[in-house]
Amino acid sequence: MLRTASKSPDPAVELALRLSEALPRERVIPRFVDSYVVEHSRHALQVHASLYRDLLALLQREALLAMTVRMIEIVSNEAQPVKSGKPRPMLRKDAAAFRRKFLAALTRQQQWNAGDALDFQSDLQMYEDLLARSASNRRSRKPFEAANHPFVDRCAFLLDSSFLEKARLAASRALTDIETLTAQIVASALHPATPIQSRFKR
Repeated sequence: MLRTASKSPDPAVELALRLSEALPRERVIPRFVDSYVVEHSRHALQVHASLYRDLLALLQREALLAMTVRMIEIVSNEAQPVKSGKPRPMLRKDAAAFRRKFLAALTRQQQWNAGDALDFQSDLQMYEDLLARSASNRRSRKPFEAANHPFVDRCAFLLDSSFLEKARLAASRALTDIETLTAQIVASALHPATPIQSRFKR
């Protein structure tokens, strides 16, 4: 499991906190939307302040789903020390326990009610199922291609359904930033001596 000192917080709890804090701090979603608006002259998306805030909130939730999927994948596949033999990925029961603790901690961090928590877990399962089904068809993506990922499709539809392909390409770039940030956060938790080197300019 993740290495922690005796008085350190549970790693699942710590990662829930770090992911919750990093997403708004790094402003990945506002930057994604603002750059899309400028690049494609879609200024109408920002005309109504309340609708714009609602859009950011929906996209932020999708980003948290994408971060959670990637975090669980990294942690579950991280080589764990064992008493004998070579390190190997986390046992299924340990991965399931980690997932439960993380989701409980994330629910507290986000101040979700029971319905919100269940909706998030349902969408998380949907993300994982879709990614598992497309795993066998994964290949390197060309720069002009959108990623085959539920985050890309859902965000593009929410952002600008009338310019779907342009929105999908922009969402793909945002996904790359989200997954890079997630990997940095997990690495800093797995290896505390390694600080997060943010690549995002403020």
